[in-house]
Amino acid sequence: MALMVLKQTHEAGQRSPRLGHRVLMLLAAALLFTAGVGVGNGKISTLLTSHRPASGNLPNSLDYSSANAVYHSLRDNYNGKLTEAQLTDGLKHGLAEATKDPYTVYFTAAEAKKFNSDLNNSFSGIGAQLGQDKDGNLEIISPIAGLPADKAGVKALDLVASINGTSTSGLSVDEAVNKIRGPKGTTVKLELIRDKSQDLTISITRDDITLPSVVTKTLDGNIGYIQITTFANDTSDLARKAAQKFADDHVKAVILDLRGDPGGLLDAAVNVSSLWLPSGTTVLQERGTAGTKTYSSSGSDPLHGVPTVVLVNPGSASASEITTGALHDNKAATVIGEKSYGKGVVQSLVNFNDGSQLKVTIASWYRPDGQNINHKGITPDMIVKQSDEDAKNKVDTQLQAAKAYLNK
Repeated sequence: MALMVLKQTHEAGQRSPRLGHRVLMLLAAALLFTAGVGVGNGKISTLLTSHRPASGNLPNSLDYSSANAVYHSLRDNYNGKLTEAQLTDGLKHGLAEATKDPYTVYFTAAEAKKFNSDLNNSFSGIGAQLGQDKDGNLEIISPIAGLPADKAGVKALDLVASINGTSTSGLSVDEAVNKIRGPKGTTVKLELIRDKSQDLTISITRDDITLPSVVTKTLDGNIGYIQITTFANDTSDLARKAAQKFADDHVKAVILDLRGDPGGLLDAAVNVSSLWLPSGTTVLQERGTAGTKTYSSSGSDPLHGVPTVVLVNPGSASASEITTGALHDNKAATVIGEKSYGKGVVQSLVNFNDGSQLKVTIASWYRPDGQNINHKGITPDMIVKQSDEDAKNKVDTQLQAAKAYLNK
C-alpha cells in the first residue's frame, strides 16, 4: 500500500483553518518498506474543503437507518463479544474502504500513532540492524552505538539462534524484527552464537529508538554517498549538511541511494531536490480538487553540476520518485537500478480529536516532464538488477554499477 498525505487538522468534524504538512509514504502491510511515501511541510493558503470535491454529488449527511438495522441484528444474534468502540471503528473503516481506493484509509488512534512513528523511523526496540548471512542465518549486521543492544554487549556478526526461547530457524528478517521489537521497558531475550562457537544468552531492555533518516560517507575515488531511508522530519537538515560537506571536500561525484525508501514528507523531497537544482526549478506539479500547485526548488544548490547517480528499486516510492524524477528530468542525475514502485497520487491526512485520522486521496502529482508515474514507476536510464545470489553474498551490484559509471 502506498500513500501521499497532506496533514490537516479537524476539530470533532468541524473544518479547521489550519493546514499542516504534506506527506507521501509507501506502506507494506503494517510495516514500512526499508525502502518510500511523502511530501512536505508546505503551507497552503486555502483549505482543500473550500473547493468543490470530486464526490460533490453526495448528500450532506448519510441515512444510517439501514446500518442501524444491521447493528440491531448483530446485537441480537452475534454469538461473540463486541464493544461499541469496535463497531464504531468498523463503520469508519468501512466508509473509507467503500471508496475502493487503496490509499484512502481510516486509522484508529493506535494505528495513527504507529503510522507517524514509522514515518520518522521511531519505534521501541533494541537498536540493532538485522540481516541474514550467506547461509540464511539471522545475523546482527550492526548494533547502533549507545542503544540497548550495544549496551547489553551485542556485537556485529552475532548470529541470532532464538528470540525469547523460540528458534529463529525459518524466520524472515521482518518476522524476527517484529518479535524483537516491543513496548519500551519490556525485555527481550536473545540467544546468540558468536564466532561460530560461543553460545550467549543476553536479556535486553527495549527502549524508544529514533534512527536518522540520512546516512552519508565518502567512497573510494572521492565519491560522496547519501542514503535516505525515509523522507522524515530530520531529512532536510541532515541531507543539506552532507551536501555542503561534499561540496567543501570537492567530491568528484555523488550517489543518492533511494532504494527501499517508501517516501515521507513533501518538503523534504523538495528540499533534497533543491540541493542539486537552481532556485525556481520545477520539482513537481500537483493537480487535484484544490486546483494546480507547482513546487519549485529553493535555497542554495551546493551539488549543482556535480555528476550524480540516483539508485532506485521497486521499493522506492512517492517522495523517492518525486526526487528521482526532479533530478532526472532537470538533467541533474542519471538513474540506475530497477523500476520504481509507481505512486503518483496524493492523500490528505485529517486529524480528529480522539487521535484517529483519515487518509483520503485528493490529487495526483506530475514530474517536471509532465508524466504521472502512478502504476508505472520510473524506469532507470541504466537497468541493473540485484540478483538473489549477489544479495546472499553481500555483493551490491547496483552500487558497483553506479561507481563504475561515475568513474568513467
